[in-house]
Amino acid sequence: QGQLVESGGGLVQAGGSLRLSCAASGRTFSTAAMGWFRQAPGKEREFVSTISWNGDYTYYADSVKGRFTISRDRAKNTVYLQMNSLKPEDTAVYYCAADRFTTVQAMAARSNHDYWGQGTQVTVSS
Repeated sequence: QGQLVESGGGLVQAGGSLRLSCAASGRTFSTAAMGWFRQAPGKEREFVSTISWNGDYTYYADSVKGRFTISRDRAKNTVYLQMNSLKPEDTAVYYCAADRFTTVQAMAARSNHDYWGQGTQVTVSS
């Protein structure tokens, strides 16, 4: 059984930065694509970014491209999301997810995933 635990959320002013972390434990995620999704109040969960099992491929939603960077440390079984130039519309609960045997684009298009974290709140004030 695998587990994903997010951390790093918080309150930040517009234009600021945060780095989210997603630590995977309980099983190896070395062959899993991983990604970040978010859900704002009253809205459906949406794709933010995904990264391939080896870190060679990344994929971003248009709304965050150029501002967010996803990365992973396979030795630590951890995925990161560096968020810069944050906007109030980035306010949401951010969830980490993992999928085995898939591509970054296919993972972005799916609503169900093999593993989900519990989420971490990001609030951007104007």
